[in-house]
Amino acid sequence: MTIEQVAVTGGNGKIGEAILAEFADNGYGTINISRGKRREESSDTFQSVDLLDAGAVYGSLARTDADAVVHMGTIPGPTDHPGFETYESNVQSAYHVLEAATNLGLESVVLPSSINAMGAAYQDAPTDVRYLPVDEEHPLTPRDPYAVSKHAMEVTADGFARNSDAPTISSLRYPWVGTDEELREMFVDADRSLEGLEDAWHHTTRDVLFSYLHIEDAASIARLAAEASFDGHERFWAVAGDTSAAVDSAELVDLYYPDATVRAGLEGHQSLISTEKARRILGWEPERSWRTV
Repeated sequence: MTIEQVAVTGGNGKIGEAILAEFADNGYGTINISRGKRREESSDTFQSVDLLDAGAVYGSLARTDADAVVHMGTIPGPTDHPGFETYESNVQSAYHVLEAATNLGLESVVLPSSINAMGAAYQDAPTDVRYLPVDEEHPLTPRDPYAVSKHAMEVTADGFARNSDAPTISSLRYPWVGTDEELREMFVDADRSLEGLEDAWHHTTRDVLFSYLHIEDAASIARLAAEASFDGHERFWAVAGDTSAAVDSAELVDLYYPDATVRAGLEGHQSLISTEKARRILGWEPERSWRTV
């Protein structure tokens, strides 16, 4: 598989811009496909496109002669939008990207899934955790519009992947992603003891299995997924190798997940989510921790 030009939808966003820089730093030509005006300096080409317009998406990918596309141009959460808009943004735009990529013969598509595909931070019911560490086979029980849309996006990718002419498709299940500065503010300068966790932002605690990811690791897994060559659609957890808590993982399990089956020993601050599949198939491992920023 030969990839020279990579399109990133939503390249104006925090993670999208980091992904553009990752590809540029590794010698790829880059295209930012976003709504509105250009707000980054990493891409070689910028196109202002409504990602809910199927023809515009197709035309943009065709015009730029992209070989792969990383689709980050979705609503990042449901709190500022009606549920139907969140669902439409995530699922319909992914459909347009997958359809265009398939018809144009692109090599690879990378989709932005989320830990919320499990049914996590935005719903009233606690995240249903059956066993630990959680892997890609863990049951999904989404309820809120954002979580349901991420699940539906993955199912849509399954459908495209069953076609013989489908590109390689990767869904990356991201948690909250932070820069050095954000990690220092959220974790280093905060109380991440058991007592402090009671008042911590819920996007970094029990409902997301105390997961997080450094933005540079978020960018590197996107590049490796675009470079990968396998048949069909694969889901990958993309989380840091440790938790966001100051206490040992075993203590977190005893307190917050007493009914979950522990399938493997959790040592020290080890993540409650396994990234073994990403290591095995993509050659990716998270390299950065909030404990060392």
